[in-house]
Amino acid sequence: MRYLTTQLILLIMALCVSPASADDKAAVTVQTVVKTTKSWNGETLPHYPKGQPEITILKITIPAGVKIPWHEHPIINAGVLTKGSLKVVTKNGKTLNMVAGDPITEVINTWHYGINPGSEAAEIIVFYAGIENQPITVKKP
Repeated sequence: MRYLTTQLILLIMALCVSPASADDKAAVTVQTVVKTTKSWNGETLPHYPKGQPEITILKITIPAGVKIPWHEHPIINAGVLTKGSLKVVTKNGKTLNMVAGDPITEVINTWHYGINPGSEAAEIIVFYAGIENQPITVKKP
């Protein structure tokens, strides 16, 4: 009798526990981080230039307290700050304060600088959509 009871319990447990189905797998999710026609300062993005498209992706690390000199970008670019904090300031004083996880659609043909005001290195991944042989950054003379 004890053997039958044990077998019955095992059978009930086997019926209650089923292998994972495809529906139980984690689902892929998609989240739009940025979709815009304007840069972070509100200016409309320019048209893409004519020519052979060239994509450049940079991982930029800015040590704590370091200022990136004045510069401008002649092409559309956007990024995500993956670590630390960053402050971006335009020539006319508009300011964007970023923390890890924040996106940026950069200003185009506008002089600006960046500074890491934090106590740790800032890291940003930036995607540039330009054309072959066109600079992605121009430093102020």
